[in-house]
Amino acid sequence: MRRTRTATNIAAPCRVDPQSGLLLLARQVESPNSDARPDGVAVDLIVIHGISLPPGEYGGPWIDELFTNRLSRTAHPYFEQVATLHVSSHLLVRRDGEVVQYVPFQRRAWHAGASSWQGRERCNDFSIGIELEGTDHEPYESTQYAMLARVVVALCRAYPALSADRIVGHSDIAPGRKTDPGAAFDWPRLRSLVQFELEVAPA
Repeated sequence: MRRTRTATNIAAPCRVDPQSGLLLLARQVESPNSDARPDGVAVDLIVIHGISLPPGEYGGPWIDELFTNRLSRTAHPYFEQVATLHVSSHLLVRRDGEVVQYVPFQRRAWHAGASSWQGRERCNDFSIGIELEGTDHEPYESTQYAMLARVVVALCRAYPALSADRIVGHSDIAPGRKTDPGAAFDWPRLRSLVQFELEVAPA
């Protein structure tokens, strides 16, 4: 059964507060699953993930509860497999475009696992992880692409080492181990929207 939510932040200004490392339009849910980035490491990569809990179902509190170590293993049979994981992401973009932030951007979220990009391992050290509520094989929503593009532009403006071509999927940094955001994710669509936002959105 699919559950829907009422988006509360789609029209809000999209920018990063440089002091707190928070996205100002996001609903804040603090995750304990984070730590300090290594000294002197710049954020220069955005990693796109896909997630649904239980698999193929949307809505509900389960992603928040997973990322805050409160997921009950008895609430659904699948949760027995994941309830003890200590994982997080910086952001989640839900199906309706609502954005949730779990970890400030200056801290290291635990989203990538064993990973490598362009010869650099431990991608958590230098990346921002963004989860999209969805599956590998079901199209993501137009609202998610629109919001994701706004978020990417806000991050690029806040962190100079980031750019529109520094966006990858979880499958790119952990090939053979991870498949998300999957074949359903439309990369050209995202890149076109990001370019549009860079051109028309006020800095």
